[in-house]
Amino acid sequence: MIFGGLQKQTLIDYPGKLACILFTSGCNFTCPYCHNPSLVGKPGAHGPVLALDSVYGFLQKRRELLDGIVISGGEPTLHPELSTVCHHFHRMGYAIKLDTNGSHPEVLDRLIQNKLVDFIAMDVKTDPAAYPRQISPQNCMEAIQQSIALIMNCGLPYEFRTTCVPPFVDEPILNKIVRSITGARCYALQTFKAENILSPTFFKDQSPYSREDLLGFQKLAAPWVQTCLVR
Repeated sequence: MIFGGLQKQTLIDYPGKLACILFTSGCNFTCPYCHNPSLVGKPGAHGPVLALDSVYGFLQKRRELLDGIVISGGEPTLHPELSTVCHHFHRMGYAIKLDTNGSHPEVLDRLIQNKLVDFIAMDVKTDPAAYPRQISPQNCMEAIQQSIALIMNCGLPYEFRTTCVPPFVDEPILNKIVRSITGARCYALQTFKAENILSPTFFKDQSPYSREDLLGFQKLAAPWVQTCLVR
């Protein structure tokens, strides 16, 4: 398992828990607005790599302080060791939240069936039937739709999230997204921030959405889901 970063404490990334965040190295998506550009590409190819022993040592020392671990990325489901690592974290007494792009539903299914995760957050980047090549070089429509269905029927706490940034999100696209997650427990609309992103030049002619724009998106999305948040 290749980890490329550690945030030692967070009160906001795992609802209801004091947690740390472990960032896995490597991602099969190339979202231009990605805020972890050093984690994109082949696992371990860019940026720092944390020794697994040091990760386990940190978690062992924090068992009395932390409630949970957020495994984020990059894309955690690229790593064959993910199930083993989640099992080890559970044995240490931690609840586990997984952040995923939904591109590997077979891995999600295995984690769910083996009760290796306790909360799942999936990013829905744009219309699930039309991920552009700027986000996913490979056609991932079926995988995204399968992951949405798995998560909505898994019985675990979960949320779907969309970073609201043109041209990947507008009102017609948002209408397609919310219809694909109709009835979801929680849907979060996230603000785009232009600092430290993978492709700054991609957005040089794009104006970011305002807070008022996101509140308008929230009004559009809210009837389709149980809870709709703006972050």
